[in-house]
Amino acid sequence: MRKLLATGAIALAALATGAVAIAAGTTEPPPQRKWHFQGPFGTYDRAAAQRGYQVYHDVCAACHSLQLLAYRNLMELGLTENQVKDLIKDITVPDLNDDGQPIDRPARLSDRFKKPFPNQAAAAAANNGKAPPDLSVIVKARADGPNYLHGLLTGYVPYDKLTPEQIKEFAVTKDDNFNKYFPGHKIAMAPPLADDKVAYTDGTKSTLDQQSSDVVEFLAWASEPHMEDRKRTGVRVVLFLLALAGFMYAVKRMVWSDKH
Repeated sequence: MRKLLATGAIALAALATGAVAIAAGTTEPPPQRKWHFQGPFGTYDRAAAQRGYQVYHDVCAACHSLQLLAYRNLMELGLTENQVKDLIKDITVPDLNDDGQPIDRPARLSDRFKKPFPNQAAAAAANNGKAPPDLSVIVKARADGPNYLHGLLTGYVPYDKLTPEQIKEFAVTKDDNFNKYFPGHKIAMAPPLADDKVAYTDGTKSTLDQQSSDVVEFLAWASEPHMEDRKRTGVRVVLFLLALAGFMYAVKRMVWSDKH
C-alpha cells in the first residue's frame, strides 16, 4: 500500500512538473512596467484614469460590466458633479415607472454602471457561448494584474505575422485571435484597441500603448478606489508606532536609570 501511494505521489509530481514546464515554455510573461499606483507611496494618475474611463466607455462597455461602481464614484477621479453628469447624459438605464412597467430613463449619479447585457445568458449568447467577465476587480483578480492586462491588450499578433511553427503548434487559423501573453494563445476576444481607436478629449496621442495603459490605470482604481486612503493610514500608523517606540524607550531609560 505504501509503495502504491509513493508511486502515485511520484506520478502526480511528474505530471505537475510537466504541466508547469509546458505552461512556462509556451506562455511568454508580460513586460514589467512601472505603474504610478505601485509601491507604498504610489497614487493614481487621475488624468490617465480619466482617459481610461473614456476607453472603457467607448470600447470596453459594449461587452464588459463594472457592477461594483456607481457613476458618482467618478467624482473621486477629480471630476466635478457637472462633468460626471455630462459624461452620462446619453446613458439610459432600465427602471420601472409608477405603474410598475419597465422603462428606460436617463442615468443618475446614484446608478451603478449600466450592464451591457440584461443577464449572463444573454451575454454568453452574444459572445460565442461565454459571457465576458465583469471588470470591477479584474486587476486584483489576476496575478500581476496590471502588467497582465496591459500585455493582453497589446499582445495580439496578426495571423500573417505568425511563424509557421506557431501556426502548427497552436493550430491557429485565420479566424483565430492569437495573443502571445494569453495562456494557450488563442483568445475569443478580438483585439479591442488600436491606434486612434479612441479620440481623447484632452488631446493626448491615442496610441495602442497609451489606451492600454490608461484603461489599466482606470481599472486599477476601480478595483481598489480607497487604496490611497489605506496607504496614508498605513504611513500614519507606522509613524505613530515609531514615535511610541521612542517614547517607551525614553521611559524605560528614565525608570531604570538608577539601576545602571
